[in-house]
Amino acid sequence: MATIVNMPRLSDTMEEGVVAKWLKNVGDKVEEGDILAEIETDKATMEFESFHEGTLLHIGIQEGETSPVDKLLAIIGEEGEDISALLNGKESSSKEEVTEEPKEETKSEATNTDAVAVPEGVQVITMPRLSDTMTDGTVATWLKKVGDVVEEGDMLAEIETDKATMEFESFYEGTLLYVGVQEGDTAPVDSLLAIIGPSGTDVSAIVANGGAASTTEKTTTNIEKKEEKPAAKTEEAKPISTTNNSSERVFASPLAKKIAADKGINLADVNGSGENGRIIKKDVENFTPAAKATEAPVAKSSSSISTTSFVAANEEKSEEVKNSQMRKAIAKSLGNSKFSAPDFSLNIEVDMDAAIASRKTINAIPDTKVSFNDMVVKACAMALQKHPQVNTSWSDNTTIYHSHIHVGVAVAVDDGLLVPVIKHTNQLSLTQIGASVRDLAGKARNKKITPAEMQGSTFTVSNLGMFGINNFTSIINQPNSAILSVGAIVEKPVVKNGQIVVGNTMNLTLTCDHRTVDGAVGAQFLQTLKTFIENPVTMLA
Repeated sequence: MATIVNMPRLSDTMEEGVVAKWLKNVGDKVEEGDILAEIETDKATMEFESFHEGTLLHIGIQEGETSPVDKLLAIIGEEGEDISALLNGKESSSKEEVTEEPKEETKSEATNTDAVAVPEGVQVITMPRLSDTMTDGTVATWLKKVGDVVEEGDMLAEIETDKATMEFESFYEGTLLYVGVQEGDTAPVDSLLAIIGPSGTDVSAIVANGGAASTTEKTTTNIEKKEEKPAAKTEEAKPISTTNNSSERVFASPLAKKIAADKGINLADVNGSGENGRIIKKDVENFTPAAKATEAPVAKSSSSISTTSFVAANEEKSEEVKNSQMRKAIAKSLGNSKFSAPDFSLNIEVDMDAAIASRKTINAIPDTKVSFNDMVVKACAMALQKHPQVNTSWSDNTTIYHSHIHVGVAVAVDDGLLVPVIKHTNQLSLTQIGASVRDLAGKARNKKITPAEMQGSTFTVSNLGMFGINNFTSIINQPNSAILSVGAIVEKPVVKNGQIVVGNTMNLTLTCDHRTVDGAVGAQFLQTLKTFIENPVTMLA
């Protein structure tokens, strides 16, 4: 008997999912444990495995499309099994209820079918929903131009969501006939993004209808008219970036072309290590141009700069840059925190001499690496055990006391900020905390981190000391009750035992939600934290 597979809930915050890629096709045999598809949430792309075996009879959500949780994703059953009742149950019942004017209903249905008809081989691509909170997307860069030949798997564009800038891959092959959203423009999810099809196809009717041709007859006529000049159009739109000065074609991946264009590298000078000599990302990143190749352009650009500077010396100029989707999401989240929580901040200075000496001793052990940030995270976990009021969350009717201690560590990524969470931090050693932080931070920067690895924090640490910042105040990462801001270690004169000596100090700032943490509680927490950091031996037990 056929089994319905619904869109899974892959995280506790997931409401919708996007099918990034189907790993099985209709008609394929599916074993229990096989990976059916890759599904994107707002945090990561995750593999979804089958808990059933049989034949994949139906796919309900196509690649690149979004769907609410629990909506029909696929049907698995016996080969040749009739699943029409599962697919058309609602449709059939609605037709039975219609008893008047059946001819008009049929006509209406035919019209709707015609409205979405497209020429043979033409694929309409809409703005994908790349996260469950995404309502619109911004095209950061087109990696293909109108007239370019597109292969299945080629990267079409880079699209900004509210979480990150992501490469959008083509699942079709043909010629890029139309671009519906220009670079820098924003469009709603499911709006017309591009059209791919046979070279020379007239898609004006589809464009006029926002992604659908008006009638099949009109579409067919347009194809016949346009087929007379396919070669000329393709020739005009031939991409410059794929040829060198000798008119020899350069084979390179779309990402390699993008990186080469950004760095001003001529792909003809790069040796490809990919299949059949294809230039890939690492070839461009590792490419070092010859010195002579830069001499002439430098001299020329110097002349151009001096002329431009003379003309624009007294010019006043401003430029508007659109906010990325991630920046919008950060603004909304932190704005809600800042304007909803009555916060206050406390500052304390910590003597770091003992911590510096202890870290040097620890790191002298082979295969051991501990940072000052790791020591701060460990000290916070131990201080939270002694001050459970800080390890809380506010709700309208109750204050939630967490028996577990999960410390979030803020990590800067391209165009945003992510907070990986070290689970049960108080139960980990310094070296275990260090390994966890490095692992999760690397995943965050490489967009490999999973939703589960960024959820459930009860306290957050934000460190800008490595940038030379002495003092700063962070915004609380709700639903946490507090966040610690860590400054740089500064060498300066200090008073010890009545003498002025050279010492190393570090400033810490604790920002608290006054609804759950009072000033005295925050001050006591900082005093305990100071004791642990200034006496690292207490953290080695």
